[in-house]
Amino acid sequence: MKANIKVKQSIFLATGVLLATACTKDFAEMNTSPNKPTAVSSAVLLPTGIETSIDRYWGHRERFERINLDGGMLWVQYLARNIYSDEGDNYNMSPAYYTNNWKGFYNDALLNFQRIVVQSGPEGTAPNTNYEGIGLVMRSWVFSLLTDIYGAVPYTEALQGTGSAPIYTPKYDSQEEVYAGLLNDLALANEKLVVGGPAVTGDILFNGNILRWKKFANSLRLKLANRQAAKKPAESKAIMQEILSDAAKYPIFTSNTDYAVLTHSTVRPSNNEWHEVMIQGGRTDWNLSKTLVDKLQSLNDTRLTVFGQAVNGKYEGVPNGLPDAIATTYLANSAKIGTYFTAPTTPSVVMTYSELLFILAEAALDGDIEGGTTKAQEYYEKGIAASFGQYGLTMPADYLTNAGPATKENILTQKWIALFGQGIESWTEYRRTGYPILPTPDARAIFLNDGVLPTRLQYPSSEYSLNKAKLEEGITLMGGADDKKTKMWWIEK
Repeated sequence: MKANIKVKQSIFLATGVLLATACTKDFAEMNTSPNKPTAVSSAVLLPTGIETSIDRYWGHRERFERINLDGGMLWVQYLARNIYSDEGDNYNMSPAYYTNNWKGFYNDALLNFQRIVVQSGPEGTAPNTNYEGIGLVMRSWVFSLLTDIYGAVPYTEALQGTGSAPIYTPKYDSQEEVYAGLLNDLALANEKLVVGGPAVTGDILFNGNILRWKKFANSLRLKLANRQAAKKPAESKAIMQEILSDAAKYPIFTSNTDYAVLTHSTVRPSNNEWHEVMIQGGRTDWNLSKTLVDKLQSLNDTRLTVFGQAVNGKYEGVPNGLPDAIATTYLANSAKIGTYFTAPTTPSVVMTYSELLFILAEAALDGDIEGGTTKAQEYYEKGIAASFGQYGLTMPADYLTNAGPATKENILTQKWIALFGQGIESWTEYRRTGYPILPTPDARAIFLNDGVLPTRLQYPSSEYSLNKAKLEEGITLMGGADDKKTKMWWIEK
């Protein structure tokens, strides 16, 4: 269950600049270095960091904060808006999204994990290798989200705004540099995490189960290695083979009981964010996309009964990008989001066993791990079965015939289906590979951004006003303008 504790922290920009402008008698207390925390224990910092980061990734209950529901879930056409189409569905986004999510991931999540890493390290005030390892894993996951959403980001000099040698205008690191750091940190985390080692409390993700943290660290490392494989094939291949060659040293997910999910309770604010928005908040702005419904119906895919609710005995999806005047006509008769996803206790998913299996299927097909097409087919079939099993369903007997063999397109299409709910993740995979192949837009749809599905979020205005010189250097690292059309480093095509 999520913790209800909220740590009172001084507020800093994501990159470390103090937002407060007035000096007060409490300044010394507020200006505590995140690199030398003394007052807040890891047991308190950990649940706060986990809760705020996963809530933001999965849903978020505030408008202009929902990068998943109003961004990824629409852009890869899991959902479509039946009103307010200019909030994501037509590729337009308020600048508030750029600022809120940047600030939220840095301030609410990374500051907590950075403090845990520093204070639990060998030179810290409360050494504990397991807290240090957990902090490294979560810090790596959040930084992977930031670089995959924005591109080049402050990384090596981030979170140093009140250190002994403060950095108020940190440099931007390229995606390639960030990925290198994350892959190294995840390897280090696996070493730091010791089953039977020092105890941890406040772990609302795995309840102190260090083996599961090691599995998550190595599974995440496999994912990031696979994601960069087109750009750094030799390095990525070596990382994947290292992990898969020694299951004892590098354990990974092996079943649906391993996957990383944040469980919830019926008590607010520890409920599922989708429940808060759609049930408690009464928002009915989203229906299933026609793209998703049509694909699942063509496969006779019973996951449709979990992903959505039939209306008048049938599933009808909404075309993406429709103007409000047309989209609102679909509200009453189109498939709604399934009750499983809007229940208060439905877990927020970070990474699943099925996702790992599809990663391994793609890697085998590409020759990055051993086994070739035979092994790729095996992972592919297991990935599909695991996705059905995740929802308590059994894969229909003829499903593999309908889905087709383990080609690149089929692997990534099945991965897209399995990632329902994780719109940000699926958006990243679509940008990287071009799969699934999305249908020709409805003739009535009106898309902004020159009709280009967003490739990234733009940098927040706060960076232009407070870190402009370093920001401009960061934009240069991107190889394009600060817009929603500049391509990411790891793109395959």
